[in-house]
Amino acid sequence: AFRQQIRDFIATDAKNMIGRGFEGMGNQNPEWKAWVKSLAERKYIAPAWPKEYGGAGLTPMEQFIFNTEMAEARVPRPGGIATGFVGPTLIVHGTEEQKQKYLPEILDGETVWCQGYSEPGAGSDLASLQTRAVRDGDDYVVNGQKIWTSGGHLAKWMILLARTDPDAPKHRGISYFIVDMKSPGLTVRPLINAANSHEFNEVFFEDVRVPKENMI
Repeated sequence: AFRQQIRDFIATDAKNMIGRGFEGMGNQNPEWKAWVKSLAERKYIAPAWPKEYGGAGLTPMEQFIFNTEMAEARVPRPGGIATGFVGPTLIVHGTEEQKQKYLPEILDGETVWCQGYSEPGAGSDLASLQTRAVRDGDDYVVNGQKIWTSGGHLAKWMILLARTDPDAPKHRGISYFIVDMKSPGLTVRPLINAANSHEFNEVFFEDVRVPKENMI
């Protein structure tokens, strides 16, 4: 019954998006906006999230069915890093103020987030990251570089890993921040791939001030 419910939803609400896959994502045309609105109204932007945080609270089996039907129809889904990484982390580790500020924005399906993890010398070995965040009054001052930042040129926010304790063992002393991509001193430089398309970026931090309340 649930599978049929999802199929009916796709057939009616996603009829203009079926088969478009990634090619249909991020467009600001009316069809994309209508599709995102339909998902948001049914709490399908983040179907796995608990209902108290704006998700659909689907069971694991319902999530499996939902994901299968959406994938087979090749309809695009908003969210990405925002729904997969940021929201769940805030739900478990964030303050109430952080949840109130960021979760509703994620659930509108329009806000893009990016991930500031990899660096030129720290990809798979994330513990080798060198980007520093030094406390200065009510802010942390960030200096360093990130690379392969998918969607960084479109994002409003970044989840950033930076070293706050240089004396700790390298796999410790790392903190998790939310950074406004419009912050002074933050520069996004495009990386064009072999297919001549732009998804990745380098991001440079030069004395970027991040409020202490943005530490997760």
